[in-house]
Amino acid sequence: MQKDLTSLGALNWDDLKFFLEVARTRKASSAAKRLAVDYTTVSRRISSLEGALGTLLFEKSRTNGFVLTAEGQRLLGYAESIESTLHMACEQVSGSGVALSGHVRMGCTEGFGSFFVTPQLSHFVDAWPAISVDILPLPHFISLSKREADIVIALERPEHGPYVCCKLCDYRLRLYATQGYLDSHAPIHSVADLAGHPFISYVDDLAFSSELLYLANLIPNAQAHLRSTSVIAQYTAALQGRGLAILPCFLAAQDERLVTVLPDEIEVTRQFWMYCREDLRKLKRITLLWDYIRGVTEANAPLLMGETREMKFAQG
Repeated sequence: MQKDLTSLGALNWDDLKFFLEVARTRKASSAAKRLAVDYTTVSRRISSLEGALGTLLFEKSRTNGFVLTAEGQRLLGYAESIESTLHMACEQVSGSGVALSGHVRMGCTEGFGSFFVTPQLSHFVDAWPAISVDILPLPHFISLSKREADIVIALERPEHGPYVCCKLCDYRLRLYATQGYLDSHAPIHSVADLAGHPFISYVDDLAFSSELLYLANLIPNAQAHLRSTSVIAQYTAALQGRGLAILPCFLAAQDERLVTVLPDEIEVTRQFWMYCREDLRKLKRITLLWDYIRGVTEANAPLLMGETREMKFAQG
């Protein structure tokens, strides 16, 4: 920073909150929405912080929004450390009832987030009404570095970064179709019989993870007549009885309208990984939700592996 420490007496520490939101969203308008203020307030607070520090923190671009300068990047690390320290301090000095309250945002893959995590979280918030939870079941990568979520469940573990990570579970995918489709098309007794059958699958070049590109490996020359970036869209299309789809068992097995096709020959096993930032992992509300998700996932291993249609929920 260009000013020495004696000049920081004029610094309004609350301005750091505005700085963090702009750094994460790269838009003053988005930061304003998250902070429940107007655009001009955000702009004014950023200007105030830059004036107090005597340096430019953002470069403004019509195409890229607010881009951190080198000085802004340096401040970001310190500001996030201050933010985490304040969260920890509040928990340490508050009573247990206050500590087990607050807000948590969980990011997750679309299918698992919608068909497993969301039902489980509905029971979690009943048990812990002082903790509010956002669930983001999205068909793309969710960034912890931008604080888009506090906890993420993903298909791949992070390769680097200040994260605490654990393998959450294995899960299985199988080939599914409606009984109506099977009754009205050529019989399927082996993998060879799949030739000529229409498939529903991912848009290969838009898949957010290589872990999703299993159709070509399992069934060479398979013809996907309908493709989507969304596994929920694929599931919905399969229900129309117009083709075959490889779907997660935790999604398709709960729907009696779908039946497995060649279950002993067509199956894929994948993993989910759960991770969060090291500085957040010690927060009590994060720990509570983390342990809850691990517990209910372990209890539902038979559903995740396609051995049952029944989902279990935590008791009490």
